[in-house]
Amino acid sequence: MNDIEIAYRVTREEFTLDVNFKTAAKGVTALFGQSGSGKTTLLRCIAGLESPDFGRCIFKGDIWQNEVINLAAHERPIGYVFQEANLFPHLTVEKNLQYGLKRRKQIVKSVSFDDAVSLLGVSPFLKRLPAELSGGQRQRVAIARALVTSPQLLLMDEPLASLDIQSKAEILPYLESLNGSLDIPVFYVSHSPEEVLRIADSIVLLKNGAMLAQGNLNEILTRTDLPLAHLEEASAAVNGEVISHNDDYHLSYVKIKGGTVAVSKLDFPVGKIARIRISAKDVSLALQPGQKSSISNVFPVTVDSITQAVDPAKVLIKLDMGGECFLAQITRLSQHQLNIEPGKIVYAQIKSVALMR
Repeated sequence: MNDIEIAYRVTREEFTLDVNFKTAAKGVTALFGQSGSGKTTLLRCIAGLESPDFGRCIFKGDIWQNEVINLAAHERPIGYVFQEANLFPHLTVEKNLQYGLKRRKQIVKSVSFDDAVSLLGVSPFLKRLPAELSGGQRQRVAIARALVTSPQLLLMDEPLASLDIQSKAEILPYLESLNGSLDIPVFYVSHSPEEVLRIADSIVLLKNGAMLAQGNLNEILTRTDLPLAHLEEASAAVNGEVISHNDDYHLSYVKIKGGTVAVSKLDFPVGKIARIRISAKDVSLALQPGQKSSISNVFPVTVDSITQAVDPAKVLIKLDMGGECFLAQITRLSQHQLNIEPGKIVYAQIKSVALMR
């Protein structure tokens, strides 16, 4: 068994959490929703820090909690990263990490001290006190401390929420690298679409304590019956393989289902899997491919569905390109003039493609 089974019901005076899902025990699963949707309560249940009315947590066949068994928080092999770094202020970075080592069960194959230091890039400030670090550096130390406990599951509760824009930009590459470097599944709490686009592999979408949907990242992002597709920053997150570079024009080519996308040159080797972001606002539609245009990414696509956008003057169109879906937001007038309807083949002109990782 290589799944994580989660089911919790928590009743409070003005709030009820009631969720039940199964997800793969690999990669990053985002617990996504607005404030008050139950994300942190669910994470605390998984950690054994809440007393639910009902709880079930089964990790790769090992029962952490059910009707009979309920492992205490310290008995669950998890690492927990909070919004605030919560480092011991009187201890150096090195001593903070060594404190995490004390919690490690020796029988469990560990992430070594050196591995954690290297992965989070904290070696230059091992001898410093937390007060001498930036917010992003402190959070990197907190993540490293969670890793040296040899967790089977890493729980992260909005670890970037208290950071400024510069600190977030500093720490995001480290979070991305964890996914590719470690075989430790992560539950990542966030209400930031940008973070989810860059980090997550799958999503559990929460609202008012209930689960709206769960599934593959791009599947949930492009479902027009869900709120993510109707956000101002609505986007698709598409994975593809870097197949070549064009040094003359500083471009790289990424092969995705249904075509090859040109992006600004990547410092990636050929063969590497890259994730690109296609914003719904950056996609226009045409009945024929343009003869002369500054837009280089033009693909034949099939219209999957058409939904009214939040703006009454616009519609949200889900497009299928060889099995990979993305969104376009156009005016209702354009839809009428082009006679766009489900099943029709049109040409998607993607003005901008952003590299996410």
